[in-house]
Amino acid sequence: MTPRPGLPIPATATNIIAVATVAISALLILTNAVGAAGVALGFVPQAVTQPVQAPPGLFLLPVWLTPLSATLVHAGWTHLLLNLVMLVYCGQQVERAIGPRLLALLYVGGAYAAALGQWALGPTSLTPTIGASGAASALIAAYSLFYAERPVPAIGPIPSRVVRIAWLAAAWIGIQTLYGFAAGIGGSSIAIGAHIGGFVAGLLLARPLLMWRYRRA
Repeated sequence: MTPRPGLPIPATATNIIAVATVAISALLILTNAVGAAGVALGFVPQAVTQPVQAPPGLFLLPVWLTPLSATLVHAGWTHLLLNLVMLVYCGQQVERAIGPRLLALLYVGGAYAAALGQWALGPTSLTPTIGASGAASALIAAYSLFYAERPVPAIGPIPSRVVRIAWLAAAWIGIQTLYGFAAGIGGSSIAIGAHIGGFVAGLLLARPLLMWRYRRA
């Protein structure tokens, strides 16, 4: 199933998410509070299974809230801009296909799947994961499925839509693996697990959400 053509629908959910992300991230960057906010609001994998002691003067959010709060914290202007471009462009197109409520559900699901992916990659890590890239990866995946132009042939008994999902997942994981190697060489830190987790969630949720919307229409 592909999105039905029709009049453009204002991307209200995407715009609200983008404005909130920019407002909070920009405030933290301008006040030099990113470090403290990353510790307090970021997702820490080890906190899932073991209590993490808060640094003096800081209050840590419950770990189950941090996959969402982490999307509002960015390390700097470049980090924010890159994530914002992915969020706004893909989010607006996906929202026109599934509507604002399901777009918000997809974004939240992507955020939690991103945290799960980061935890799976390093369950004992104490490094906070911040940024909206994991949640935005779910929107990228949905956009890739909804607006793909070239058909993918079936492989034997495997339907074409399953083949497309498998190819997209393999390509994304491959790209993130290359990023991981580059980050290891360059000494930077990229949340590879979060990117993979969010993207896989988008692949799995996109079609059910699209079908749910048109079933209720």
